[in-house]
Amino acid sequence: MKKVMRWLSPLILGVVMFNFIRLVTDLPRNDDFWAHSKMQHLQALGVSVLFCYVLDYRIRITIAKKLSQPKPFIFKEYLTLTVGLFVVLNLVLFIGSLTGILYMGNGINDYIIANVIYIPLFLLYYAIIRNDMIAARYHEQTLQLEKTKVGQLDMELKFLKSQYHPHFLFNALNTIYFQTEAGNTQARTSIELLSELLRYQLYDIQKTVTLKQEMNYTQAYIRFQQMRMSERLQLTQFYDEGMDNQEIHPLLFQPLIENAFKYVSGEYWINFCFELSGNELTFRVGNSLSWKGRPTKTKQGIGIENLKRRLNLLYPARYQLTITPADDVFTAELKIKL
Repeated sequence: MKKVMRWLSPLILGVVMFNFIRLVTDLPRNDDFWAHSKMQHLQALGVSVLFCYVLDYRIRITIAKKLSQPKPFIFKEYLTLTVGLFVVLNLVLFIGSLTGILYMGNGINDYIIANVIYIPLFLLYYAIIRNDMIAARYHEQTLQLEKTKVGQLDMELKFLKSQYHPHFLFNALNTIYFQTEAGNTQARTSIELLSELLRYQLYDIQKTVTLKQEMNYTQAYIRFQQMRMSERLQLTQFYDEGMDNQEIHPLLFQPLIENAFKYVSGEYWINFCFELSGNELTFRVGNSLSWKGRPTKTKQGIGIENLKRRLNLLYPARYQLTITPADDVFTAELKIKL
């Protein structure tokens, strides 16, 4: 129904405005309504309807642009519309009279009557459409706001659900720790490290953390990974002493560290290095490879691609990730401007 009225409105407006002119000009002169040439009247009626359709199309585009502005200036908007209607209407009347499509028998009087009838009615029509579009946009924005609120609640629920399982695991690890014999130091150490990692992700982690917090977590994560490796693993680490309260988004180095432990082979060594120069943090990791232990693109692609997506979102144009695979060594370097 609304779409039907959208297309019928200019037709109704054009017919009403033309018949208003006929009422104003024919009846006061005691002429019959629509007297004289019916063909001329029908031509003028067609011009009136076409004029309304063209202006209806234009004003809807204009209103849409005006409403997109932060604070539309109402007085200027209606003044511009009035001047534009005056110019276009009289131009149509003048060209119509020259071509014989319109009959302007009384000259200036007919121009005045047409302006007095068409311009106010079209301004009223403009105001109705404008208010209708404002109401529609407000309704749309209200629905969008409600969807956003529902989406936020859904995300919060998912976040709480995602916390439940690690939280349960964290408590279960504490139970297992106390059930483990005191003499089994290796098992207890593993549980302590895993609990420390979970505690960081559950309680300590925020949108950003300090480099000191992140390095403490990284060292615990490396110790935990190291415990499941062979004793022949040669592990070297370097941490710049300047890393302290500088802020960084957490868990960016974990995928690269995990890859090093996952694919180390051959001579069986891993090197980690964190250096800070001004506000630029550089992380380098390298691990030995044998041909059989060399990671394929499919295997390493998921973790690296996820890391790149995070970096693109968190540090756009402020990071540089360089990965250099070779036959016997795999190296990666991540530079981030904090």
